[in-house]
Amino acid sequence: MPHERVVLILQARMASTRLPGKTMMDLHGAPLLARMLERVKRCGRCDAIVVATSQETQDDVIEDLAVEYSIPCFRGSEHDVLDRYYQAAKAHDAGLVLRLPADNPVPEPEEIDRIIAYHSSTDNAYSSNLAEVLGNGYPDGIGAEAISFWALEKAWKTCNGAYEREHLHLSFYDYRTGKPTNPEVFKVGTVQCPEAFRRPDLVLDVNTMEEYGFIRALYDYLYPRNPQFHITDIIKWHDEVYRAESGDAHVPKENRAETK
Repeated sequence: MPHERVVLILQARMASTRLPGKTMMDLHGAPLLARMLERVKRCGRCDAIVVATSQETQDDVIEDLAVEYSIPCFRGSEHDVLDRYYQAAKAHDAGLVLRLPADNPVPEPEEIDRIIAYHSSTDNAYSSNLAEVLGNGYPDGIGAEAISFWALEKAWKTCNGAYEREHLHLSFYDYRTGKPTNPEVFKVGTVQCPEAFRRPDLVLDVNTMEEYGFIRALYDYLYPRNPQFHITDIIKWHDEVYRAESGDAHVPKENRAETK
């Protein structure tokens, strides 16, 4: 089987509904998006990485950051994220698209490579370890979604709802219900999380100031010790340091459907 060109597309914009500007918020001396780019550049199975943002003037800063990190930037629709992904994937000759939202500031390169390898060995339309999918046990925010280009194109042609086009995963899988949305058309799968970090209770997104404060504390502690810290380091910090200092665990998992 010929190799499919694997393109990781990282979606980012400044006009987040709940936490505007979070993409450029500081994490131990660099913007959140920059820290993400540092980590995904270590993926071994991606042929290209692209930052996909909107054409709005306020998102010029995102393109500037992508250029600074030598990453191509595609600019498209602000709210039709499905179209933005499809056009970016087509522009970069993707056979397999990796979707990563810019509110997951600790992507784990090995786990992104794991979902690529898994997806490429199946006939799935969509595979995800971005969060807990089909009982896989993953923490929320360390993996990615793998979407075959043919499936992305089919969704682009057939999906009509504005909300569904803004949250493109809903063409394939609904994190809120925990079920595939169209399994007769789009086969969905996942990989099981390794036992060493099987923590579906752990949320590593940034959608609120409280979540940003948590991730900022995480980076301030772990990054100086090892810039390439692993999810097992995050869990150890969370359970042994953060809990002791805060007197509690991280904020409980809420309804994440609209945040993916």
